[in-house]
Parts: sequence; C-alpha cells; structure tokens
Amino acid sequence: MALWEVFAPRRRRSQTRLKRWPGNLGIVVIDTLLLRVLFPAAAVGVAAYASTNSWGIFNSIQLPWMVSVIACVLILDLAIYFQHRLFHIVPIFWRLHRMHHADLDIDLTTGIRFHPVEIILSMLIKFCVILIIGAPVVAVIVFEILLNATATFNHANAYIAPAIDRVLRWLVVTPDMHRVHHSIITTETNSNFGFNIPWWDRLFGTYRDQPQAGHDGMTIGLEIFRDANELRLDKMLLQPFREAT
Repeated sequence: MALWEVFAPRRRRSQTRLKRWPGNLGIVVIDTLLLRVLFPAAAVGVAAYASTNSWGIFNSIQLPWMVSVIACVLILDLAIYFQHRLFHIVPIFWRLHRMHHADLDIDLTTGIRFHPVEIILSMLIKFCVILIIGAPVVAVIVFEILLNATATFNHANAYIAPAIDRVLRWLVVTPDMHRVHHSIITTETNSNFGFNIPWWDRLFGTYRDQPQAGHDGMTIGLEIFRDANELRLDKMLLQPFREAT
C-alpha cells in the first residue's frame, strides 16, 4: 500500500508523512502493546473458549463447516458496520472515534489510527459477538486478516481507475468509496461506514457514491482540530478529553 501511494497517489497531500506518520504509527504501538497486555489471547482465544464450552449459536446447531465459517465472517463484518455507526451516533463514543477522523490527510496509516480506549471497547464488543454466535476459530482468523488488510487498503491514498473502481466497490470497500467517509462535510462523514464488505451501506441506506466536491477538491478531517500540531501523538491521545481548539 505504501509503495502504491508513492508511485500512484490519488490525491495531493496537505501534510508531509514526517508530520503525520510518527503520531499515527505511535498510536499503533500503544494500541498493540495495550491489547497484548489486556487481552493476550485476543479474539481467537475467545473463539476457542466458546468452542470448547459449546457456547453460542453456531456451536449449538449442525451446519457444514464452511457454511458456518462464511456466515460468521459475514455476521462479524455486519457487527463492525453497526458498531461504526454507533460510534458516530453516541456522543461519548464519537469523542473517542473522532480522533480517527481528525487526521488532516488520509492514507494507509489513517486506517490504523484509533484511540486506545476505542480499541479496547471495540475488542470487548467483538468478544461479545463471538461468544453470542459461537464463531469458529478459523472464521475469526479469516475475519481479522480481512479486516486489517481491507482497513489498510481502503484508507490508502492509492489511485484506481474509475472504471475499475465502479466494479470493484461491489466486492470490497475501495479507497474512493471510503474516502467519502473522511470528508469534512457531516452528511458525508456519516456515510460509507463499511470497512470490508461494501453491501451493508447499500442495504441500510448509508451509501454515498462520490463526495460533493470531488476527490481532488474535498477537505479531509473535521471542522475541529485542524491545527497541524494536533497530529502530534500527545495531542491525539488527549483529543477525546478536551474541547476543540
């Protein structure tokens, strides 16, 4: 993704990588260490525990193994879609999630820029869904790989020919599709919530085809936290707990 952004960028950057990447990558280090300490077994461990104890819907019914895996991947992705919408609607959750949107550009590092408290809440929600549905371990592994890969892909500042994008966005959330979600215009911010599978936005009426100003003319970020100093790691960590500057 990084090489794609270098050789075929979609938009001109407003900030340098040197200005943005230390904070974004610093958040990733903190999130990773925090999750390893708090949840060493991660989501796969929860799935294994549910399977051993026959917890959850898919551990209580007899279905072909592949059907269970595919169904659980889809259900987990749908849960992430609704979680994402929830974090936009509920004010206290939005204060956490808005740090993701406060990036002044969008590239692959934006896709891994989430506040540590949001990461913990997201993991707990994921645990609950896994326990309720009884997702097989393989389904959770597949989902985690897809989620991380597509989050990096759809946040990338990577050019895809419009004709290809129109077809591809029926199969996966493309960078052009998700970039609309990072527009400064609120109605656009509250659209295109999908990370992996693109169908949920179309099904639940949150799909928006293109940004109002076009991809080259749109402004990335929020009305608040527009000072370049807000890209510093310390500023990012404190954004949920202070008012706009």
